Amino acid sequence: MNLRKKASAVAAAGALATTLAAGGLPAAAQAASAPAADDTPITHEENPRVPEGAAWTQAYFPSSDGSGVVLHADVLRPANLPSGARTPVILSVGPYFAHAGQTGPEGWDRVGPSARFQDFVDGARLMARGYTFVMVDLRGFGGSTGCLDWVGPGEQADVRAAIDWAASRPWSTGKVGMYGKSYDAVTGLVGNDLKRPSLKAVVAQEPVWNMYNYLFSNRVPRPNVTGTPLAYNSIATMPPMADDSDRYKAAAEYENSHPECLSDNLTNNNNPDPNSAYWRARDLAAHARGTSTPLFVTQGFIEPNTKPEDIEEYLGNHHGRERGWLGQWEHVRGNDTDANGRLSQGRAGWFDEVMRFYDQYLRGVQPSVTDPAYAVEDSLGHWRAQRTWPVTTTSYDARLSSGRYVDDGSAPAPAASAANRGRWDMERAPRIEPLSGAEKDAAKRSDTAASSFWTWSTPASRTLRLTATPRITLNASTTGNVMVRLWDVAPDGTATMFDENVALLQRKGRISFDLKGTDWTFQRGHRLGVQIGTISSNGWWDVPSGHTVAVSGARLALDVLDARSDVPTQGDRSPYLDQYLAAYTTTLTDVGPGTFPLTASRDR
Repeated sequence: MNLRKKASAVAAAGALATTLAAGGLPAAAQAASAPAADDTPITHEENPRVPEGAAWTQAYFPSSDGSGVVLHADVLRPANLPSGARTPVILSVGPYFAHAGQTGPEGWDRVGPSARFQDFVDGARLMARGYTFVMVDLRGFGGSTGCLDWVGPGEQADVRAAIDWAASRPWSTGKVGMYGKSYDAVTGLVGNDLKRPSLKAVVAQEPVWNMYNYLFSNRVPRPNVTGTPLAYNSIATMPPMADDSDRYKAAAEYENSHPECLSDNLTNNNNPDPNSAYWRARDLAAHARGTSTPLFVTQGFIEPNTKPEDIEEYLGNHHGRERGWLGQWEHVRGNDTDANGRLSQGRAGWFDEVMRFYDQYLRGVQPSVTDPAYAVEDSLGHWRAQRTWPVTTTSYDARLSSGRYVDDGSAPAPAASAANRGRWDMERAPRIEPLSGAEKDAAKRSDTAASSFWTWSTPASRTLRLTATPRITLNASTTGNVMVRLWDVAPDGTATMFDENVALLQRKGRISFDLKGTDWTFQRGHRLGVQIGTISSNGWWDVPSGHTVAVSGARLALDVLDARSDVPTQGDRSPYLDQYLAAYTTTLTDVGPGTFPLTASRDR
């Protein structure tokens, strides 16, 4: 042992003795809890929090923006390999890797690496396959210093530093992949946008494609506009564990001496202007232009948390190889199962497919199995393979009826919605909020329904699919708010709301905005119903104007796919689809005659 290592070991022993005297863990357990130095590995046999077959070390390195921020990493290496053996690296960067827990203390009895992706480490057999897995705390979280920065320039600098650091280690081959779900899937998109030469592959499950959309929709705040920054402030101030190192503890307590970190996070994220410099810096879809890192994504089209907004723009701007699982699920991982053991995304083989992807781009091993570029589940629970997403047979503008509505908000928000304005991070967001009675009443068309008006398509002559990102354009007579909803209406009036978005009408005149990305199948005889009116949903925190808004010149841009071109692939109906249908289906009355076609024909 050299002098530096010996000094570190002596200091660590002194700290452990102090903790034990205060009633901490047994000495033997504490001695094996945390590495005495960055290069002193701890195995599963020494600390059960370390995955089997792994050796755990910790490291610190500076961020790349010259700010003085120091980032903390937990490193898991194959325990059976020599310390200098070079391996490819799979990297996760995010706010959820604190030793004490992901979104709050989890009751661990000793310090150890985060278990956030132990399902991946174990399920994909990363250590046996000879991969290194690295978890890096974003600034302000876990053992990293600095103020949290909601995927802004600071956090983007952290991602850059983490990629470069992982590639430059003596135990690294220099080839790095990224893996994540939710926030640490967002950092994977950031990694792609940064165009780092050592980043060879990104797996991003259920990300946010443009950070503005998580808090606002076209200047209308979502109910979590304050709750989400508060939630991440809470995660950032999570206390360290008693047996964490002094250096880790000092970083974890950074906000105690820098209270501006927390106040700034609240005020900075309360800007409704999507064109501000703050939000332009966080528009990941726009920044993806010209990128080429191989990308494997998942996205639930009816996902109630990180929604499919700007996914089409991101994928369109990305020019590299792409893979994807897209379908009708909520905020879940590719390997997750429900209470009955059913795969939450419905498709089998997540870890095998992911590792074929990593082996190909991090090791140059051509897969022996040919996976579809995109596997897509439609709203009937049927899976198909296609070369990209979206694929369309025809695109056209549907001319919508003129009408008027009173922007009265339809109904006050219930107490449950008000509660959602509290704690709301990407991992602990509300999973589903069914149509309220007021929303169902507003959807029923009658002479007294002043809160919205409708346009109907003609019945579909055969099964077809609305795909991609519908876009609405309309003229408004005054200021206020507008909500646009799309409904699948059966011949008997049974209708399911499957797409929506809202906007603030800042002035009278023309406005255009996107709805969510979708992949919804219309059976023969079904119609598309387009509802335009006041914001009747508790999914936004709008301020009703009370104005009567007259709408004219409205058009809806549609992309349609002929379902006869489908190429089936393996996959079962995702369990969440039936929950969604139950929550968002009602019966409409007085369905009017169709005024625009619903067709996949190229010869309209």
